[in-house]
Amino acid sequence: MDYHRPTTVNEALALLARLGDDARVLAGGTALAIMLHNRLVAPDALVSLERVEGLRSVEGTPDGGLTLGACVPIAAAAAHPLVRRHAPALAHAYGVVGNVRVRNQATVGGNLAEADYASDPPAMLAVLDARVRVAGPSGERTLSVGELLVGAYETALEPGELLTHVEVPAPAPGLRAAYRKFTSRSSEDRACVGVAAAAALEGGVCRSLRVAVGAACEVPTRVPQAEALAVGQPLTPALARRISEAYAEAVDALDDLRGSAWYRRRVIAVEVRRALEEVAG
Repeated sequence: MDYHRPTTVNEALALLARLGDDARVLAGGTALAIMLHNRLVAPDALVSLERVEGLRSVEGTPDGGLTLGACVPIAAAAAHPLVRRHAPALAHAYGVVGNVRVRNQATVGGNLAEADYASDPPAMLAVLDARVRVAGPSGERTLSVGELLVGAYETALEPGELLTHVEVPAPAPGLRAAYRKFTSRSSEDRACVGVAAAAALEGGVCRSLRVAVGAACEVPTRVPQAEALAVGQPLTPALARRISEAYAEAVDALDDLRGSAWYRRRVIAVEVRRALEEVAG
C-alpha cells in the first residue's frame, strides 16, 4: 500500500484524480483503521491529510461565526475557546464523542465524511445550520450538513472531492442550544439516541425552533411541522411534551444492537422533551 502525504489541498486533489478508486483519504483514521484491520477495504494507496496546510485551524468570522478546518481533532474542537464561546452546545457535542482516545485522534471533517449515523456532532451541526466547504476537480462548493449526509455511511461527496472546512454561522439573537446523548449501555460509547435543539427566544416567546434527532435514524432528522408548533409560543413543559411526542411518531427509527425501533421512539419522546426544557431554561 502506497502512502502519500500532500501538503496542499490542490496536491491532494491531484493525487486523488490520478489514483482514482484505488485510493482512500486518511484524516484521523479512527474509522478507516478498523476497516483496514478487518479487511473491509483494501485500497492500493492512502492519501493522508495530516500535513495539508490550513486544515487544522479554528477561526472566528467577523460576524461571530466559526470556521473549523477538516483536520482539527475533535478533542481540540471541544476545548477550543472560540467554539466554547460562540457555540457551547457544539463544544459539548464534540466532547461526548466516543471516548478520549477517539476524540484525540478523530477529526471534525472525517467525522462528517464517514457519515456514521450513531455519531454525535451531525445533529448539533444540523440545527446550527452549519455548512461544509468541499474542494474537488470542478472547484469548490458548499453544502449544508443536511445536503451532505444522505444515508448511513453515505454522503453527497463526489469521487475525488475533499471536505475541507466546517462553517458554523453566527448564532441568532437569543439563541439557546442543547445536545442530549442517550446510551443504552454504560460501556457503550456510541449513542442510541442523540437530540440537538436550538431555539431563539425573545421575552420568553419562541421565535424559531430547530430540533434534530440523530443516532436513532440514518441521518439527522427534523420534523418541521412539529418545530412550527413552538413559533410565537412560550416553550412550556406542555408544549415541549407535545413536540416530543410528534417527533417520536415521525422519526423512522432504526433497529440495531443499541436498541429496537420501538425502544428508540420511546427514548426520543423523553430526550426531545428534556432538550426543549433545557433550552427553555
